[in-house]
Amino acid sequence: MAELSTKEWKRYINRHPEAHILQSAEWGELKAGFGWNVIRLATNDCGAQILFRRLPLGLSLAYIPKGPVGASGEWNELWREVDAHCRKHRAITLIVEPDIWSNDGQESGAIFAPGFQPGLRSIQPPRTIVVDLTADENQILSRMKQKTRYNIRLAAKKGVQIKTSSDVGLFHQLMVETGQRDQFGIHSREYYRAAYDLFHEAGNCEIFLAEVNGEIVAGLMAFVYGRRAWYFYGASRQKYREYMPSYLLQWEAMRWAKSLGCQEYDLWGVPDYDESVLEAEFERRSDGLWGVYRFKRGFGGELRRAIGPWERVYHPLLHTFYRWWVGRQAMA
Repeated sequence: MAELSTKEWKRYINRHPEAHILQSAEWGELKAGFGWNVIRLATNDCGAQILFRRLPLGLSLAYIPKGPVGASGEWNELWREVDAHCRKHRAITLIVEPDIWSNDGQESGAIFAPGFQPGLRSIQPPRTIVVDLTADENQILSRMKQKTRYNIRLAAKKGVQIKTSSDVGLFHQLMVETGQRDQFGIHSREYYRAAYDLFHEAGNCEIFLAEVNGEIVAGLMAFVYGRRAWYFYGASRQKYREYMPSYLLQWEAMRWAKSLGCQEYDLWGVPDYDESVLEAEFERRSDGLWGVYRFKRGFGGELRRAIGPWERVYHPLLHTFYRWWVGRQAMA
């Protein structure tokens, strides 16, 4: 099994419209520009884009986000080749986060070769809300919480204008303000620029901005790939929050995704608790992603959780230190 070039991987992935955007060649190129090495492998039935993060002493961390691509029953042959490349790149461990929902009826351990073990901590948000876009717009709106529908209409009534833009600098400014206010990390302006350029050229990315009285007050960057769309990055200013611009922004992004043939819109990340806990706690909690859940739950989507992560360990002692360090980060 030979490594595939970027061009060859694009041809391969185009035969798999179900593939996740994090397995796309463009995502690999994005990560290659920010400290990761990218290897792509494929058989006739499945393939994987592997990211390698350089560590001290010539070691690395290997990661397959939302993959492999293809039927999980055919992964065994692929694992052998992945294993060889991980050893070649001196990976201390391989972390795999499959693009499989825990309610899909597949047992996590059954799709991994011997030697894998449950991972300590997810890299991508394990739990999310996915909005079904297959119905007509009126039906999509009807599934939303009454307050969310009201806020979408209120924003339109108050004259909030939604427009697309290529102004990554302005979008980054919004992200900086929001990150400082809500205390979450953001990417650099160069990262957002690279993401936008790589995906926008193919029509797979758009920046939406909300304007009130001539001022930009909120924005989001949405992506589409195959039959799915994702809301990865969003920001808002305090000013004019009572105009509910973020609600109209999301609705317009959903309409855009639907116009491109997408069947799902992934709101990407809510607190990792069962729905009964989320519904019991969201009104009184605002820490972490709880405020995000309060906002996202209103769009009428389905709460889902991904299986994984799973790990294949190559250097047990170094991996023990790595798990200790990750555990410390989780407690910080």
